[in-house]
Amino acid sequence: MAHVVVVGTGIAGLITALEASRTHDVTLVTKAELAESNTKYAQGGIAAAMFPDDSVESHIEDTLRAGAGLNDRHAVEILCSEGPQRIRDLIEIGVAFDRENGELARGHEAAHSNRRVLHAGGDATGLHIELALVEAVRRVAVEVHEHTFMVDLVVEDGRVRGVDLLLPGDVEHRVDADFVVLASGGAGQLYRHTTNPAVTTGDGVAAAWRAGAVLSDVEFYQFHPTSLAVAGNPLVSEAVRGEGATLLDAGGRRFMFDVHPDGELAPRDVVARGIATQMAKQGGAPVLLDATALGSAFLAERFPGITRVVEEHGFDWGVEPIPVTPAAHYWMGGVRTDDDGRTSIEGLLAVGEVSCTGVHGANRLASNSLLESLVFAWRAAAALDEPWAPLDVETTVVEAADAPAGTSPVDRLTLQSLLWDAAGLYRDAAELQRAAALLATWSSEGTSVAAREDANLLDLARLVVTAALAREESRGAHYRSDFPDSSLAFERHLSWTRKVVARVV
Repeated sequence: MAHVVVVGTGIAGLITALEASRTHDVTLVTKAELAESNTKYAQGGIAAAMFPDDSVESHIEDTLRAGAGLNDRHAVEILCSEGPQRIRDLIEIGVAFDRENGELARGHEAAHSNRRVLHAGGDATGLHIELALVEAVRRVAVEVHEHTFMVDLVVEDGRVRGVDLLLPGDVEHRVDADFVVLASGGAGQLYRHTTNPAVTTGDGVAAAWRAGAVLSDVEFYQFHPTSLAVAGNPLVSEAVRGEGATLLDAGGRRFMFDVHPDGELAPRDVVARGIATQMAKQGGAPVLLDATALGSAFLAERFPGITRVVEEHGFDWGVEPIPVTPAAHYWMGGVRTDDDGRTSIEGLLAVGEVSCTGVHGANRLASNSLLESLVFAWRAAAALDEPWAPLDVETTVVEAADAPAGTSPVDRLTLQSLLWDAAGLYRDAAELQRAAALLATWSSEGTSVAAREDANLLDLARLVVTAALAREESRGAHYRSDFPDSSLAFERHLSWTRKVVARVV
């Protein structure tokens, strides 16, 4: 019986731990409490073709269209075809999705051709999934370590052998493992404005990077169009616009139809950039999300969590528009995997936002993130019992150099502001080169969790900037004002190893 260490306790980590525990010894590690993760904050829902007027083929085409020519089609076919059964499995585990007249309720979100987004608790889908899975994990033989930080992967002779951990009280501890599954989420804390919780500092991706794993698509960071324009940038789900809310400029005019024929329901990257452009026109002032036509009663019932947050900040969105701004939301890039979560290092798997299956391409379709975690975590757990299949990656060297050792201590807020300005919604060579030069002068030392997080963010910031400079085009969530069009030469994945040798997948 193999020993499996799973790092991260969102939907991807919890599903992997549950399924792997059927045949293996499992240790589950999280740097916060068990239920704290990006999953917990997911509002809109989870997309799947579950209804007779919908089809897997339609879901596939919507996903490919949003991905701007960079999706791995086979991964998309797996996602959309296996998704409905995995939803039924979630229901069996105990997730209570909302229902109307006894049938599963469904919402509409941008770039979906059908209403197929399932939700729970109105706008608390992620929380309901998280709590049901936490309860399920507590019922099985999984060893859980909360408030435990993964420092690094242990790799010997090209195979992962375990993890180095920092236990409560700053106690260092090594855990041996036959397999390590990274499910530690994204890196929203790279940016000044993010919808992600404080724990999202890219620890799993950074550890894999240091261990020599291949990373892909790191230049593609999705910015959610609508976060409430207050401190902390709480998310205002795309489902609100799916129900009919509109975006207004400072003068009260709908402006998104000037940008795209689908208006507020254009793909996320289009809406986010449209908002950013409009904000620039009005001196940086937020745009307004007008949901007043939906009525206070409907908003309170369909979106109780958002209603509570909006009210806590002094707004009554049933009678007045609320200020919104884009914020970093989801990383399409990450540790490159095959369709079963296997990485380029034997014994190391990655699932969820920490991974890059290629399923999202250059721009994730709304509500496909929970589905990806669910589908590919199930596959990764099953793959533990199969012979290891090496990750097939074709290699092309791209000139790039490791950043030299820094001389100034990194300040997280300064790093976040730099990435927001230089590698955010709009990018160009001059700003990216400025950012690269500054990042090369910074370093992070120390053994506290915060210092280790800063080191991880610094490693990833350098890589994001390097990749954004290398992709001399605009595609999906990556927009270069000096290369505003897409290029056939870049209809490919840029992948990287620690030696900063770029690869073409």
